[in-house]
Amino acid sequence: IKSFRLKDVSNKMVSLDDYKNAKGFVIVFMCNKCPMAKLYTNRLNKINDKYKKQGVYLLAINSMDTLAYAEESFKLMQKKAKIDKLTVPYLQDKKQTVAKQFSATHTPQAFVIWKDNTGKLFIKYQGAIDDNASEPEKAEVHFLTNAVDELLMNKKVTTQQSESFGCRIYYRGEKQKMD
Repeated sequence: IKSFRLKDVSNKMVSLDDYKNAKGFVIVFMCNKCPMAKLYTNRLNKINDKYKKQGVYLLAINSMDTLAYAEESFKLMQKKAKIDKLTVPYLQDKKQTVAKQFSATHTPQAFVIWKDNTGKLFIKYQGAIDDNASEPEKAEVHFLTNAVDELLMNKKVTTQQSESFGCRIYYRGEKQKMD
């Protein structure tokens, strides 16, 4: 995975290279409108609070096509971040290059990327955040945090991929309509 530089809702540019002490990152593709993505805002804040002290940073990225979906505009991203009290950077991937680099398919979709001893980043986990979108307290498998915990203990990630559900990311030029 190559570093990227995207605009945050605070109008600052954010790059993976800004986090010099990072062991890894949690990248979550999300958007303004998707009902599934909306269910995870509080969990993302909690995950970020838990891991940033340990050098693992969470970044939320909106890669939806703003030409096709007006509700995914930067202004509405800023509004969402404020209303949802998002404490993580919420970045706009206007050209959809980061989503393509990760082969992201929908929102919310999580990736854990980890630095090796040369400083290169590799995807160690991709998929769902946990196994219960609508009732967080009833989630039994916390795929995302399990992966981060295992990596922090220098272990191999047990579940490297899981199925995540949500709204599809349509890439510019695709003709389908968002559900």
